[in-house]
Amino acid sequence: MTCVPDATILAALERRLGPKGYISDPAAMAPWLTDWRGRVHGHTAALLSPADVSEVQDIVRLAAASRVALVPQGGNSSMVAGATPPADGSALLLSLRRMKAVRDLSADDNIAVVEAGVVLSDLHLAAETIGRRFPLSLGAKGTATIGGLISTNAGGTQVLRFGTMRALVAGIEAVLPSGERFDGLSALRKDNRGYDLRQLLTGAEGTLGVVTAASLRLVPAIGARAVAWVGLASPHAALRLLRRLEAATGDAIESFEAVPANALAMVLRHIPGTRAPLSGQHDWNILIEATAPLGAPDPVEQLTGLLAAAAGEALVADAVVASSEAQADALWKLRESIAEAERIDGAAAKHDISVPVSDMPDFLIEARAAVEERFAGARVIAFGHLGDGNIHFNVQPPLGIDPKRWLEAEGPRVNAFVHDLVAARSGSLSAEHGIGQLKLAEFARTADPVRLGALRAIKNALDPLGIMNPGKLVPEPAP
Repeated sequence: MTCVPDATILAALERRLGPKGYISDPAAMAPWLTDWRGRVHGHTAALLSPADVSEVQDIVRLAAASRVALVPQGGNSSMVAGATPPADGSALLLSLRRMKAVRDLSADDNIAVVEAGVVLSDLHLAAETIGRRFPLSLGAKGTATIGGLISTNAGGTQVLRFGTMRALVAGIEAVLPSGERFDGLSALRKDNRGYDLRQLLTGAEGTLGVVTAASLRLVPAIGARAVAWVGLASPHAALRLLRRLEAATGDAIESFEAVPANALAMVLRHIPGTRAPLSGQHDWNILIEATAPLGAPDPVEQLTGLLAAAAGEALVADAVVASSEAQADALWKLRESIAEAERIDGAAAKHDISVPVSDMPDFLIEARAAVEERFAGARVIAFGHLGDGNIHFNVQPPLGIDPKRWLEAEGPRVNAFVHDLVAARSGSLSAEHGIGQLKLAEFARTADPVRLGALRAIKNALDPLGIMNPGKLVPEPAP
């Protein structure tokens, strides 16, 4: 059981951090007390912003001594309220945003050593200075921080080729719940010294410690890219197309994003400056990006030829390959604007799910039909990373009904229904956004008891006082 922070610990923290690192003004803290979607509101006595790892250690030691909970936060872009403090004010908010140094860049090691507060887009720019790139990108790249991306094992649009954040983290520095500093930044390719704490901390959502820095894998800069928009009849055709492209191009295909007709229509309706890339309407659209390193043949010609051949066999109904970077960016804007268009269109029950890739085509068709039959008038918009089995499966309320009231009444049943469909195919209710607090109850309901038991055992072993981000990721056992 943790304790509410009292005047003694608050005074000690204020002395240690100074005016830049200790904020208690409610107005200054307000933007960081609400989750990204504006659904969960927290309260805290102070926002702590350490400047370096030694200050993080002192914060954690003081918190442990007083049994006060800490909620680590990066860019506050969590989709599941994983970085929002509890409403009762029982925890202090620990922001890593001041720790934003790029400590080292090495083209020889293909490694960037960066602090937790570095924003993803800034890392992209830093890698470019040495002719490398960090191959993970997502819509929130201008606000999401490296610490948050690690803590949630973020995905994005290049997972098909490079994997999630877990595959890109070569080393970690973290402050454990004891206040001790774990120095695991050495980016060893081979290290067989038992349990991998780097992997354990990745995806832990701040429940096992505070990630303060990381060594991240870089890859060669892109020499050329080909971006195409393809219209086709079904997700089954899309998966056959992906396997054909992979067989012909090796690992050149980095992104393979599914956009159904209703998602595209929503973007065209709400996002200024967008236009339909194809002359006709298609039930399904695929955004494809293929890349080649410097000095390699331009992938545009190869992708164009492969799509033409697929069209000749009626696998593809229509396609366009961008002839300039501006056109490529315009195609990507259609995909990246779906979340913004959904927000404008109105509230929805959102699900970040994954199933085996081979099951995804059937799931997209059958799950949509099942949901729309079970909840009369509901509208499913399912889009995303078809190639790695991760789809954002969102359910909009019926037209003409107050969205908030419908979601309050039907949202929990919709969530349970969708998650049961996912579980029936041995899938996951959280593919890349984490569990946070919004999925905690459904995780407890649907997860294998053995998995839950192991998570609780690890949590209790490393954080016996329960001070690290309580109420997130790890469900409490049933009474």
